[in-house]
Amino acid sequence: MANLLIIGAGGVGSVVAHKCAQAAKESGAFDKIVLASRTLARCRAIAGSVKERLGVDLEIAEVDADNVPQLCELIRRAKSDLVCNVALPYQDLHIMDACLECGANYLDTANYEPLDTAKFEYKWQWAYDDRFREAGLTALLGSGFDPGVTNVFAAWVVKHELDEVNVLDIIDCNAGNHGQAFATNFNPEINIREVTARGRYWEHGQWVETDPLSWSMDYDFPDGIGKKKCYLMYHEELESLALHLPGLVRARFWMTFSDSYINHLKVLGNVGMTRIDPVKFHGQEIVPIQFLAALLPDPASLGPLTKGRTCIGDRLEGLKDGSKKIFYIYNICDHEACYREVGSQAISYTTGVPAMIGAKMIAEGKWKKPGVWNMEQFDPDPFMHDLNIYGLPWKCVAVDEKN
Repeated sequence: MANLLIIGAGGVGSVVAHKCAQAAKESGAFDKIVLASRTLARCRAIAGSVKERLGVDLEIAEVDADNVPQLCELIRRAKSDLVCNVALPYQDLHIMDACLECGANYLDTANYEPLDTAKFEYKWQWAYDDRFREAGLTALLGSGFDPGVTNVFAAWVVKHELDEVNVLDIIDCNAGNHGQAFATNFNPEINIREVTARGRYWEHGQWVETDPLSWSMDYDFPDGIGKKKCYLMYHEELESLALHLPGLVRARFWMTFSDSYINHLKVLGNVGMTRIDPVKFHGQEIVPIQFLAALLPDPASLGPLTKGRTCIGDRLEGLKDGSKKIFYIYNICDHEACYREVGSQAISYTTGVPAMIGAKMIAEGKWKKPGVWNMEQFDPDPFMHDLNIYGLPWKCVAVDEKN
């Protein structure tokens, strides 16, 4: 099938490594798996866990994902057909450049962000489309949960339940509790940049901006999770779905946060700790948000502490045969079950499993097509099938129009 190179050995990288090893063992999707990061000790620990849990050997390597020549040397040495990028979003373009130079297919879980600007959008990566087409290589963008599974959920509903989608609400709930005063469930710097950015949603063919976390709603989540307060944010999948969903009038993204999280974030913002520009301190330049990230708990350390569940899904209103229909399609994931399986909490798990499945789709030729693609542009059925097989079972239910 494919020789796979995974770049990144954080919480998500650990899940990707475990699940790719599982897929290699059970389906033969991957011939050789190499795990690489700046920190070889992390790679070594993950490889040890994979060997102990699954009996699969991973190769490990040290690499600086900002260094294109170093990336190319590793890709060539590992004879990688496919690179799964779960490093930082700042590094996406460097890794794409290396893939083009070395003839490797590419996959990531989050779109590119400039290091010095808290703004994420697809234009930089979409600009690579011609080069990937000419090279005969596939680049799959955003193969996490949101973005990723949420895109595929929408594509599946369009294929099977609705002729067009008029209103889309993507709703992300983490109902888990790690017991820490303040911590983020994935990379602190990326998380805080994302949450403190201005909100943005799509309506009537244009983008509407809001102040950060200024809009909220209560949503009643299924399977006993109950009502939670959700805040409107901008999220990258809205950008591609606004282009690719037929009939779309409005698309929004919502995420739950506890009052404690919001209060901590406001205080940190008020004192300048969420700034992304350098400041002078004792004769040296430091970036406050990077210093804050160094003080916060490592998200990978939250696995044994976190209890509860996540619920992430799409609520879609549209037309079927001329009649209005509403569907809610979602996954519920248990933090403790994820930790028992792969040693990670559910936030890392729900991102890492889809990254593996996206890589598997490319390796098996099901989603292999030259160019740069978003998840909703491929046939959703094989991906949805594998979600059920590899730990993220989903449900799609019709919703009464009054709810």
